[in-house]
Amino acid sequence: MIEGVRVKPLVKFADDRGYFMEIVRDDEDLLSRFGQVSCSLTYPGVVKAFHYHERQDDLWFFPVGNAQVVLHDLRAASPTYRHTDVVYMGEHNPIALLIPAGVAHGYRVLGERPALLVYVTTAAYNREQPDEHRLPWNDPAIGFDWTTRFR
Repeated sequence: MIEGVRVKPLVKFADDRGYFMEIVRDDEDLLSRFGQVSCSLTYPGVVKAFHYHERQDDLWFFPVGNAQVVLHDLRAASPTYRHTDVVYMGEHNPIALLIPAGVAHGYRVLGERPALLVYVTTAAYNREQPDEHRLPWNDPAIGFDWTTRFR
């Protein structure tokens, strides 16, 4: 796993009405601070990649749908510099994924229905000075093949 990336298994408390699930709490030392909560709906088969932040950490959760999340470490001082990891998450694998600043990230929606990404950041979005840096989805320096491998 890329240095600093953390996976938090999520626990569902279910009864005959449905379920309740905590995603992140201020007493678990997962986020260094709270910035904002946002959500994004993405259609099946779409790839949204890559971007990274220099100052903010992201915490991702997919409550609806499933996604292949790709992480690539851009931090030169990291022991996992230039390492790429893949995490499968969503309804079938409910986890919260902490993505540290300096780790490029993106995802592809799996299955036949849209995926809803809910994410928490350690800083609020600043329109005048956005901490949002983009790389192409097919960046040759990352070299990730987004196609499904049938086994």
